[in-house]
Amino acid sequence: MGKRSVAIGFLGTTLDRNGKGAARWQRWRPTISLCQQAHTPIDRLELIHGTSARDLGLAERIRDDIQSISPHTEVRLQPMVLRNPWDFEEVYSALHDFASAYPFDTEHEDYLVHITTGTHVAQICWFLLTEARYLPARLIQTSPARGKEDTADPAGTSTLIDLDLSRYDHIASRFQREQADSLNFLKAGIATRNAAFNRSIEQIERVALRSRAPMLLVGPTGAGKSFLARRIYELKRGRHQLEGRFVEVNCATLRGDGAMSALFGHSKGAFTGAQNARDGLLRAADGGMLFLDEIGELGADEQAMLLKAIEEKRFFPLGSDREVESDFQLIAGTHRDLRSRVAEGLFREDLYARINLWTFELPGLAGRREDIEPNIDFELQRHAREQNRQVRFNLEAKRRYLAFANSPQARWAGNFRELSASITRMATLADSGRIDEALVLEEIGRLQRAWGLEQGANPLDALLGDKALDQFDRLQLHAVLNVCRNARTLSEAGRQLFDVSRLEKDKPNDADRLRKYLARFGLDWNQLKD
Repeated sequence: MGKRSVAIGFLGTTLDRNGKGAARWQRWRPTISLCQQAHTPIDRLELIHGTSARDLGLAERIRDDIQSISPHTEVRLQPMVLRNPWDFEEVYSALHDFASAYPFDTEHEDYLVHITTGTHVAQICWFLLTEARYLPARLIQTSPARGKEDTADPAGTSTLIDLDLSRYDHIASRFQREQADSLNFLKAGIATRNAAFNRSIEQIERVALRSRAPMLLVGPTGAGKSFLARRIYELKRGRHQLEGRFVEVNCATLRGDGAMSALFGHSKGAFTGAQNARDGLLRAADGGMLFLDEIGELGADEQAMLLKAIEEKRFFPLGSDREVESDFQLIAGTHRDLRSRVAEGLFREDLYARINLWTFELPGLAGRREDIEPNIDFELQRHAREQNRQVRFNLEAKRRYLAFANSPQARWAGNFRELSASITRMATLADSGRIDEALVLEEIGRLQRAWGLEQGANPLDALLGDKALDQFDRLQLHAVLNVCRNARTLSEAGRQLFDVSRLEKDKPNDADRLRKYLARFGLDWNQLKD
């Protein structure tokens, strides 16, 4: 003998009341329809209804009508007190209590939750409770036959909805495609090959769409902090999470009263020259996003006011005794080690704690050399859009430029900004839209001079003196030297160099590993930085 089929659902106070007398049998009524489906016979119906006399009378009439068309169906009336059936918390709590107390017998019974009746709030609560398995059930939805709601086919149709999402691969694939589109958007369509950076972008995408908490982007100048902040803003705006502007300010350019005024605004006459009131950048970012680049350069007074603005969404403009409001999302950027700045008393510990919930490190170009080639392609595409002129490398010219760009000799002190400038120069000078070897050699020479290197010079010679090394060690040291030159601390350089193996250690000590490696060749951190 098969399992008994048990349905649970609300009384439809409007649709189940459809029609009077004998005419009601010609009208579609969802609860009656539920018990008329030949492919899903209902053995027992738990009919939830209100406690008013009117609701009880309708529930009894529906029970009697079901008995006449489906004698094998047992109807149990379940009164439920709901003062406000549109209050999400009240409805969810009531249905959660019902599910917790109900004596489910899954060994002998299959359960269906009827989601056609009840308020939209009740339908959502049914879905959530069933998906979370508080109800070991499938959902069933009844509907009138297409075009026949009033006559001819009062039984209508029904649809079973199984919330086992593994059966809906196309839904999962759709969400995966949407996430991939978001990641590609954050990377501006650049096919990033660096595993560590890809992991950071994946987490940034999740945080950006799920949280309004401040984010901190840490990386050297030119690593793309400003660019990424704007992409995060555009992603959130595209999902209708932000309506206001993207406001960007480089805190390193702010000094004295000008800093307070630029950020928080001022009242008329607040200081000499303040002939008119000014709103300030924080108010301009209301409803949008504020990107404070080089936040470590802010003065103590600005830091204190910024903390209040972040926590309370309120602050006093300079020279004013009236608070103003601004609800903005903050992204901060810095190339400094803010922990060290806190220890030195140069940055507020409470402000650092407030902006440090989500911190993401953006490696410089020297730490993402595998991304040089896709970024070259990206820069050429951008040049074509901006100048309406397509430029390409000759095959040998590109090979030569990539060999130099990926060599330990290429310092890339300006990171992606410097690479962009290099490609722009060659694209601008290219005749007939082709970058040839002559242009590449000229550009390589220009970069070497900018970095203080003579063509062909070996940056390790001064450190190693006459020490003989295998070619393998020399090439490896070149790469290590380049990373160290562009890193702010020994630990940061270690994290970049051991970005894969460190994940396998419970307590990675990147600085100690790098220190021991350098010691093998008689080198130390201070030598490399000098």
